[in-house]
Amino acid sequence: MKNVLDVMSLQQHVETSKAQNMKPIDYRKSTKPGLVPLYIFECAAKLKMKPLTAACAAIVYHRFFKEVKPADYDEFLIAASSLYLAGKIKDDDTVKIRDVINVAYSTLNRGSAPLDLNDEYWAMRDAIVQAELLITRTLSFDLNIELAHKYLLYYMKTLQDWVGADVWNSVPIAKTAASYLQDFHHSPNILKYKPTHVAIGCLSLALQTYGVQVPLTDESDEACMWYKPLVKDFTRENQWEIIEDVIEVYKHEASLKAT
Repeated sequence: MKNVLDVMSLQQHVETSKAQNMKPIDYRKSTKPGLVPLYIFECAAKLKMKPLTAACAAIVYHRFFKEVKPADYDEFLIAASSLYLAGKIKDDDTVKIRDVINVAYSTLNRGSAPLDLNDEYWAMRDAIVQAELLITRTLSFDLNIELAHKYLLYYMKTLQDWVGADVWNSVPIAKTAASYLQDFHHSPNILKYKPTHVAIGCLSLALQTYGVQVPLTDESDEACMWYKPLVKDFTRENQWEIIEDVIEVYKHEASLKAT
């Protein structure tokens, strides 16, 4: 069980390492669409946010722009405010507004020093707080963000016992599934699915990545698929739709980083 429960702390280390090793993107100069989720997770890693808080920020951001026209708002301001709001939603007391301001500002303005307590700082602080109120109203004060992570942990524990420790420990299924899940939050497509379905889809992709066959299951028969006892309304069609959307995240990220 410990190997499964350690996954989320490992994921936080992975996200921090990715942010440190990634070639910096000049968000001010790039005109490519879909950059802002990268910005959110880069800021989250610098803030040393918990993976659940970072994922919550991404969901808040995606939900907001599902309701409005992106051209009508400063996406980076909404992203910074989403990070701050997610800290409140998840009771992550490591997320302080001054840290959010400085990280958001320096990530958007590469090479800039943290803001002093001057007019620019207070203007940005006020903008983030006002954006927080705007987000809350736009979402009709519904800040009940249900993430797929808790379901993924439960399903992984079940599968760990099902396939046996030898098979489970021979390949990094848990780490890979957690990475797929966290990275899927870069895409607004994650909003199309139930959290339980997202968890199963990411775990299924991890199993397929390493060619792991779950004992006593038959992939030719929908009723005998390994996920049926866990989520009865999940179908093979759901599985492939989610897998395709997760893979699309990596294709899109590669295109964003291409010079």
